[in-house]
Amino acid sequence: MSQEKSAGVSEIDRPANRPAHTLRHGAIRAAIWKNVFDNGNTPREAYNVTFSRGYNDGKQWRDSASFGVEDLLVLAKLADEAHTWISRQRSNRSNEA
Repeated sequence: MSQEKSAGVSEIDRPANRPAHTLRHGAIRAAIWKNVFDNGNTPREAYNVTFSRGYNDGKQWRDSASFGVEDLLVLAKLADEAHTWISRQRSNRSNEA
């Protein structure tokens, strides 16, 4: 997620630009980002998910957004888990209202 300010996004809802939740299976990680948009009446939550694969280049650990064929099922599983987590957040929010 970029560090640019987006119109209508509250900076309070992005402490230190950290994900709202992170899921991991081995070297593959899903970061779930929460944004809150103020449309004037009520704030609206939106979620985005980024995926990365950790690897060691011999000197240090780095992240890549490139995945091999052996990563695809893990990536799909993480996408499913991210969807479930986001759905629960939305459900909890609607139950509080």
